[in-house]
Amino acid sequence: MKTIKRIFIFILALITVVLIHYYLPQRDIVQVVKTDVKRMDISKGSPFWDRPDAGTEDQATRDVRFIYTINDKEKTRVYRNEDTGWSFPFYLKFDSSDLSAKAESFADEDDTWVAVTHYGWRIRLFSIFPNATKVKQVSGPDVFLIPWFNIVFLGAVFLFLFWIWRMVRRWKKKNVDPIAEKIGDELEEIGDTVGDHAKKAKAELDDSRSGLRKFMRRWFGSK
Repeated sequence: MKTIKRIFIFILALITVVLIHYYLPQRDIVQVVKTDVKRMDISKGSPFWDRPDAGTEDQATRDVRFIYTINDKEKTRVYRNEDTGWSFPFYLKFDSSDLSAKAESFADEDDTWVAVTHYGWRIRLFSIFPNATKVKQVSGPDVFLIPWFNIVFLGAVFLFLFWIWRMVRRWKKKNVDPIAEKIGDELEEIGDTVGDHAKKAKAELDDSRSGLRKFMRRWFGSK
């Protein structure tokens, strides 16, 4: 049971880490090269795509905005630019058109660096792109940005899990431990009772054997 419990906890922790890494915002320092709109066939309910523009009809085939960038190591970064609306994840993004226009304005400027806030992964094999939520101009490629939201969010999650652990521990101490202790005492008492009966039965058996030996010696001279 301990092995099964550990495996379950490991799988649960792994799933939690993967979801946090996917949905928490990340920032890349890049230069915008251009923006584009592509016609895409997206299966309904796909986990790696979000929503069309707010107020438009949700169809499998639709236009998707993209932002093409490059970092200081000449590596490309491509982001999709989709609304999230009121649904999960709750970024409440309704301005994909405005974000595209803002990114396009940065593409027209030379030597301009921006911080692209996004969530999700870039997996080329499956044509999966992170979704950009914000574009902000920064001083240069070496700027250091403190992820305050992630720090506060993870701290709150840690405190919440710690609170749950304390509550479960108190409940266990109040409700489960007394019952387990009582069962343990009863089992110990039963063991002592069984042990006493076993000793008594052994003593009676020894007495019977002793009496049989005396009888055999008396009548048959047996040793």
